[in-house]
Amino acid sequence: MPKSNLLFNDFGQWNAYLLLGISVMYIIMYSINYFNQYLTIDNDIIKENHPFGKKIKLTELKNIKKFAGDYILKTEKTKLTINTQIIDEKSLEELNLILDRQNLELN
Repeated sequence: MPKSNLLFNDFGQWNAYLLLGISVMYIIMYSINYFNQYLTIDNDIIKENHPFGKKIKLTELKNIKKFAGDYILKTEKTKLTINTQIIDEKSLEELNLILDRQNLELN
């Protein structure tokens, strides 16, 4: 009877509230990912567009590695993994052009 727990404020069964909280967080994360682009490049900065996304300056790149279809960009302090499977083909071509301009060897 999880529905009655929520309606009558029975706090003895906390698992119903936990499931509700997880569901709400999942919907929020899905909405953020749906309405925002996965990755943006602006002013020589690559940035992941999610709440705790990383950003890297292209001028600070030391290494670019391709592993299992992903790009792993490394600087002295930061490592950014880009999932290329969720990027549009046209956008992936633009990303490849930008990364090629960095004159770093693709491993």
